[in-house]
Amino acid sequence: MVYPSQKPSVCNNMAAPGRHVGHYIQRNSRFLINNFEQLWGQRSFGWTSALRQQAAEANKESTETVVIPRKKTWSKEAVLEALASTVGRDHTAYPYQFQDDPYLSPRTSVEFKLYSLSQESGRSAAKYFVNSNPKFFTKDFAEPHIPCLMPETVSLRLEEVSEEALKERINLRKVTAAVDMYDQLLQAGTAVSMETTHDLLDLICLYCDKDPVQDGGPQTEDTEASGEEVKRRKGRARWASDFIKSTWKENNNAERIFNLLPERDTRCYSALIRGMVMHGAHAKAFSMYTDLLNNRLTADVHTFNALISAAPDIKENFNERWDVITELLNQMNQQKVQPNLLTFNSVLKALKRCGFLGKSQALNTLNEMKALGIAPSLASFNHLLAIFFKAASSNQGNTSLLQGVMSELAGTSFTCQDPDDVLFFSSAMRICLDNKDLELGYKVQSLVEVGENWRLLGDSYQQSIYYGRFFNLLCMMEHIDVVLKWYKRLIPSLYYPKSQGLRDLLQALDTDSRLDLLPTIWKDIRSLGHDNKADLVEELLSLMARDTHSPEVQESFAACALDVKSVYDGDRGRPSLEWSASSLSDIASLLLRANKTQQAWNMLQLFKSKNRVPHEGLLEDFLSVCHSDGSPQRAVELVQLSAAFCLSATPRLAKRTLAEFDLTEEQRAVLSELESAGEPSD
Repeated sequence: MVYPSQKPSVCNNMAAPGRHVGHYIQRNSRFLINNFEQLWGQRSFGWTSALRQQAAEANKESTETVVIPRKKTWSKEAVLEALASTVGRDHTAYPYQFQDDPYLSPRTSVEFKLYSLSQESGRSAAKYFVNSNPKFFTKDFAEPHIPCLMPETVSLRLEEVSEEALKERINLRKVTAAVDMYDQLLQAGTAVSMETTHDLLDLICLYCDKDPVQDGGPQTEDTEASGEEVKRRKGRARWASDFIKSTWKENNNAERIFNLLPERDTRCYSALIRGMVMHGAHAKAFSMYTDLLNNRLTADVHTFNALISAAPDIKENFNERWDVITELLNQMNQQKVQPNLLTFNSVLKALKRCGFLGKSQALNTLNEMKALGIAPSLASFNHLLAIFFKAASSNQGNTSLLQGVMSELAGTSFTCQDPDDVLFFSSAMRICLDNKDLELGYKVQSLVEVGENWRLLGDSYQQSIYYGRFFNLLCMMEHIDVVLKWYKRLIPSLYYPKSQGLRDLLQALDTDSRLDLLPTIWKDIRSLGHDNKADLVEELLSLMARDTHSPEVQESFAACALDVKSVYDGDRGRPSLEWSASSLSDIASLLLRANKTQQAWNMLQLFKSKNRVPHEGLLEDFLSVCHSDGSPQRAVELVQLSAAFCLSATPRLAKRTLAEFDLTEEQRAVLSELESAGEPSD
């Protein structure tokens, strides 16, 4: 056997001619094919016009040059972003945050609050444990590196008295330790740089001279909420304002350090003024601003923004409030301080508390923004809507302002530029609901669906408010088929309706005569955890029992009524509802119409045990069923039951039973006695 490694020269010599021939054919094949197609295209026989056109297009494509794209650098998340763009939101799935653990997928609004807060609490506790014990979490398994998954430095490493140690305490937000280190540096005669002093003042003023609560860490007595605050926050998500409970104290460490400074610049004044405004010392902030002017310094834009937002708190009269704002704006112009978006948003927010002056000055403020080339944010329009549409007295039928706003914002994708941006959509939908403007409501929802605008709906509490108002508007104004389409689209992936939202849906079904869907809605009521709302359950029963429907519908109503009865009996280990006369009567009527006589009769016995009085119409219907079934004994017992409740209809029922039933002498005697006993005496 001859291997390739043997006699290599012979192999190479034999391969050389074939290599040259292949190279020649490859170089000249395209030339031969093109000439052949041109020659063949000139022959008219056997070719149609369509074939000649195809040959011309092929010839054109062959002559085009291939442009190789230049190398593009992709981000590390490019593949994930491309994959995410290929899928949409699953309307039947639970929110994404709960999909890691299907067992903890919430079915009700109460479970949503419980699971989301538990998840956040667990995340904070884990973060606190990791940061407190970084030596146990040294390996980084993530690729690419994810900084937030690694331990943060929360313990102090520098113990010597130095400016570097002070910077470390400032970066770790150790307010008390930073102040102590600063005092030690002063006692040692060590000068602290102005930049570090600025950072220290910012830290003290931000947290009002208190150590902030670490994520997952235990709360101290100063950070615990009072009983009234707990009641006020109960039932809704936590807001940022809930954590700002501290008030500015006289001569705190910020003021003490400020007074010890040999030189005070604008940044020092700005830190104190903004801290005073944040923590309620508005008058003191303006006094500090006056001191700044007396020292011939100019304030920065952040200082002016804080003072403008505090203007309504130092004056009682509307005109005086606006005069303060105007004076601050004039001083900004004199000091050549360029206003920004937050400046005008602060003006608009203050105008909400200026009464009748708000409407006259709000539009002028917007015009000034446009003149300076500053585009309004969603917060700007939210303040504008709050000025022109008061929540207590919304201008019915006048939505021209909101129409103009939506026309300007249509198709725009937003990013958050102001903390109040998240309030716009819920405010706009409130106006649509108050004015019953369905078309405008659809425009607001369309804007939410543009890009990632849905992120600006706010937290879960704000989202619930927005979708609740939108769904209420749909139930009032839209056809039931469209309402049900939105119902399936929003629930449970985006919205957990409250009992009022389901009550609105029941009214919409009643308006469009689609009561046959009530059993399906009842299943959703149970799954959403609202089967413990007595008023909602009784409204459902009254709608089913109000009219007579086809046998198929009555059969489904009877099955639904028995399921409702199990809720009143307290199944699934849950507290039972209290029986009312209307609920007992409705369930009994529904069972009668579905020819479930024995079960309906059992419901009649509950009236006596639950100390409830049945309606006379129910007894009349029961007597008719007894007549059709040929049950004289049950008819007699029905009259006796009516007499036991001392109903005025007893003589009439006894008379009807004597006339329509074939009775024994004993039964007739009993009924005659009941008839005579119920008749009024002369």
